Amino acid sequence: MTPSQLKQVAEWFAAAGVSDITADKNSLHSGEKKEAGTLEELKAAIMRIDIPLKDCALNTVFGVGDPNADILLLGEAPGAEEDRQGIPFVGQSGQLLDKILAAVGLDRSRIYITNILPWRPPGNRTPTNQEMELFRPYVIRHISLVNPKIVVCLGGTATKALLQTSQGIMQLRGRWTQMAELSAKILPTFHPAYLLRSPSQKREAWADFLNVTQAVDQTS
Repeated sequence: MTPSQLKQVAEWFAAAGVSDITADKNSLHSGEKKEAGTLEELKAAIMRIDIPLKDCALNTVFGVGDPNADILLLGEAPGAEEDRQGIPFVGQSGQLLDKILAAVGLDRSRIYITNILPWRPPGNRTPTNQEMELFRPYVIRHISLVNPKIVVCLGGTATKALLQTSQGIMQLRGRWTQMAELSAKILPTFHPAYLLRSPSQKREAWADFLNVTQAVDQTS
């Protein structure tokens, strides 16, 4: 995050009436998320972030699965059930995700799952641009520590946050891409919550995950 971007984040919090943004000033400016050498150190760095969003949540939802996985799934933010359990994708969306993974022969225990935000936004609202910008360096470091071969962005919000794109998920879904900060190939697909509302799109999501399994086999 550049000094200009940090200033914008600070100004946003100030406009929201938050005066203690400086409580995490050292965390924001020291680059500790880049220096974190383990997932445990990165989680500790995230826990030191002091923003109102954290106070609205019951638990910090960091990540789950194989820390050496070839595939990393990146979601948007915890929902109500995820907030209660402190584990990503355990609610209705997670149950559908498990079915999709099983349908293409993927074992959830052998992949890694995390989100753009570690805390549930109030009312399950969409993460703001400021929140996504704040956490993006932590997400990139999170992915780098797992070092997967493939990152699957689940839904438009995760895709927008990671790739910093204005294109919608309908345009990006199923298209491989890469970014300078990561070695992994990246594939956007639909979020399971969207598939629950639009079951006719499950075929496309299934095809995307088949594509993922084939790509992993080719790089093994």
